[in-house]
Amino acid sequence: MKLLIIGGHGTIGKRVSSHFLENEEVLIAGRTKGDVIVDIADANSIQKMFEKTGKLDAIICIAGEAKWAAFKDLTEEDYAIGLKSKLMGQVNLVRIGQHYLNMNGSITLSTGILADDPVIKTASAAMVNGGIHSFARATALELDNGIRLNVVSLGMVEDAYDKYKDYFPGHNPIPMNKVVNAYVRSVKGKGNGEIIRIYE
Repeated sequence: MKLLIIGGHGTIGKRVSSHFLENEEVLIAGRTKGDVIVDIADANSIQKMFEKTGKLDAIICIAGEAKWAAFKDLTEEDYAIGLKSKLMGQVNLVRIGQHYLNMNGSITLSTGILADDPVIKTASAAMVNGGIHSFARATALELDNGIRLNVVSLGMVEDAYDKYKDYFPGHNPIPMNKVVNAYVRSVKGKGNGEIIRIYE
């Protein structure tokens, strides 16, 4: 199986990449380093990335940013960061990437608990995550050639606990083996249009 992991050098991405590298051919894409370079906020960059990778069996995206700030401080430009990067970036990965997948291939997008259980300063991020959930469920009904589309939605992961614990008081950090298995389930399973929630 030939996989492309966008964001494969990040906190979650490096764990997921390490797992799949044990038995699969893995290409890692990143904004500044990787087997291929991509800025998912730029559709032309996404197109060029896929031209370099060629045909794939699975695409995993663990990338995209959104502004975290108090609602009263968020500007239209702040919202645009999440809309262009995490939302439209992942939409464009599906829109363009479907043409580079082999029969019965899969696409896995990433969101997070904020779609269902937001905390303060996450109006933009929560909005984007919820939008991706709705997009994936609808789009999964229309993809051709047996292509499956799922979303992995994670709570606060163990490896990011120190960075984000103050935002998520009382939340239990998600063990990294459960994080990795969520992506394995999406890629290796048969589910389609699923939001794979790992919140505890």
